[in-house]
Amino acid sequence: MDASQVIIRPVVTEKSYALAAAGKYTFRVHPGAHKTQIRQAIEQLFPDVHVVEVRTLSVKSKPKRRGYTSGRTRAWKKAVVEVRPGDEIPIFAGLEAGGG
Repeated sequence: MDASQVIIRPVVTEKSYALAAAGKYTFRVHPGAHKTQIRQAIEQLFPDVHVVEVRTLSVKSKPKRRGYTSGRTRAWKKAVVEVRPGDEIPIFAGLEAGGG
């Protein structure tokens, strides 16, 4: 699997921004990817970043309704990547300050 296939997109939530301030970045990843693949993909996509720890979890699907029609959301896999102190991932840079 290629690095761009392993890392799908960053997770954009208030909680992920709070973690990003502490050097922990949250990504949506391929459901079949394991921690070693995620670590290698992050270090390949962002060459000046060194990964300290990777934590993964599977996000379960939730039941949803729209009128009479009922269904479920997709289940997906999330990875929280902790980087070495002093390192930062540029796509999250400047977003922690927020404002609004």
